[in-house]
Amino acid sequence: PTPPPATPAPTPTPATPTPEPTETVYETFPRDQFSDPTRVDNPWLSMLPGTQWIWDGANGVGNDRAPHRLIVTVTDLTKVIDGVLTQVAYDQDFVEGELVEAELAFYAQADDGSVWYLGEYPEEYEDGVFVEAPAWLTGTRGAQAGIMMPAEPRVGMPSYAEGWGPEVGWNDRGRIFEANSRTCVPTGCYDGVLIIDEYSVDQPDAHQYKYYARGVGNVRVGWSGALETTHEELELVSVRTLSPAELADIRKVAFALEASAYKRSPEVYGPTSPLTLR
Repeated sequence: PTPPPATPAPTPTPATPTPEPTETVYETFPRDQFSDPTRVDNPWLSMLPGTQWIWDGANGVGNDRAPHRLIVTVTDLTKVIDGVLTQVAYDQDFVEGELVEAELAFYAQADDGSVWYLGEYPEEYEDGVFVEAPAWLTGTRGAQAGIMMPAEPRVGMPSYAEGWGPEVGWNDRGRIFEANSRTCVPTGCYDGVLIIDEYSVDQPDAHQYKYYARGVGNVRVGWSGALETTHEELELVSVRTLSPAELADIRKVAFALEASAYKRSPEVYGPTSPLTLR
């Protein structure tokens, strides 16, 4: 593949990935290897409670391209998913200033330092009206946890499943595309950037690229591929630690979203125990 240029960094255009001989549909979940799962301190994807990232950009094609803002906040809440205590993030997705999705996302770090994704409860909205909640949680209705960040990501390592939610079509995979790139975004310029190519086997020519800076996290999102339809591009515009009052406000909306989850998703979310304060 042709490596991405330096700043400003257009999306890489690698060759279409093909399934490796060892590629499996989902990862074997090491449930007994999470002795301190909510201490998510992987240098590429740290989840310290109170941290908030904001990305701005756009998605769509041609005249249909629309402003897009994504806000991810690491809450001070935890939740047991499939027997593992997880760190809870609260995500907000805005298109043209309108909230189109709010989500509870569940992460845990294994003892080897890899960050696992145990599922999500998203609510999608249109014109402020609830549309659907395509939730998946590992251990429920065939869903399986996946790896969101390997312990030691390196070029040439096998691709990995980021989760498996067959009932909602979640089958994303990741592979390490570049491990020493450079990019500049509003929060600064970063060297030694890790680029992860995310795709699904059933759409091998649709790629989303996530650029990670050590100690910061995801700083850029790009795309390529003839089958890619969202054409999402995002840049990190802010990363900060919330004040106690701001974190308390996020906690309230997370609890409210969970209350909705118990009503709207009785089969997937219903059997889980409630969110708890760390």
